[in-house]
Amino acid sequence: MGFQVSFTPSAEADLAHFKAVNRCVIVEAIRVHLTTEAVSESRHRKRLTANPIAPWELRVGDHRVFYEIEGDTTVTILAVGVKEHNDLFIRGRKVDL
Repeated sequence: MGFQVSFTPSAEADLAHFKAVNRCVIVEAIRVHLTTEAVSESRHRKRLTANPIAPWELRVGDHRVFYEIEGDTTVTILAVGVKEHNDLFIRGRKVDL
């Protein structure tokens, strides 16, 4: 099943916060992992419980892409951050989960 990927304006701003090389890695991971199998859990994708940001997470190295699935065909990227140890930072600000 193929998925259409869209970004919220906030997620686009989150992505713009990273260096170009990191943006390329993140966008490529989104293309590879979320356009075909966004709803199945794997080593890189997992469903989150009681998370205020999003119901799903894609792990790309130290980076995290938070997304939701709308209907049967759309993946919406809600936020993009970086994990440092047990802390998540979005646009340089620590986010409490």
